[in-house]
Amino acid sequence: VQLQASGGGLVQIGGSLRLSCEASGRTSSAYAVGWFRQAPGKEREFVASISLSGGSSYYAESVKSRFTISRDDAWNMVYLQLNGLKPEDTAIYYCAAPGLGRQPNEYPYWGQGTQVTVSS
Repeated sequence: VQLQASGGGLVQIGGSLRLSCEASGRTSSAYAVGWFRQAPGKEREFVASISLSGGSSYYAESVKSRFTISRDDAWNMVYLQLNGLKPEDTAIYYCAAPGLGRQPNEYPYWGQGTQVTVSS
C-alpha cells in the first residue's frame, strides 16, 4: 500500500488545517490508520489513530479536544483536522498503516509526510 499525506502549511497560532492521507495500491478501507508527527530534534510521536470501521479513534493527550481524525472510505481517505494550533504542533506529520497503536514500529507502511508550521 502507498500512502500520500498532504494539506500541511504555515498557519498562525489558533488557526486550523486539515491533513489528508490518501491510500493507493490497496484501499484505506482495508486498514486502521494512524497519524504521527516529528519535530526537529525530537522522536516521532503518536498523534491519533482510527479503526477499520471508523467507530473507534484514539488521541495523544496533547491534541485531544483540538484534533479530530476521520475517514471516508469511498475516497480512500483519512483526515486529520487540526484546530487551535499551537507553536508546539509544528512538525512533519505522517500517516501510517495498518495499526491503532502508539508506537511507530507497529506500522509497516508510511506516507512521505507533510509539514505543519505554526507561527507565533
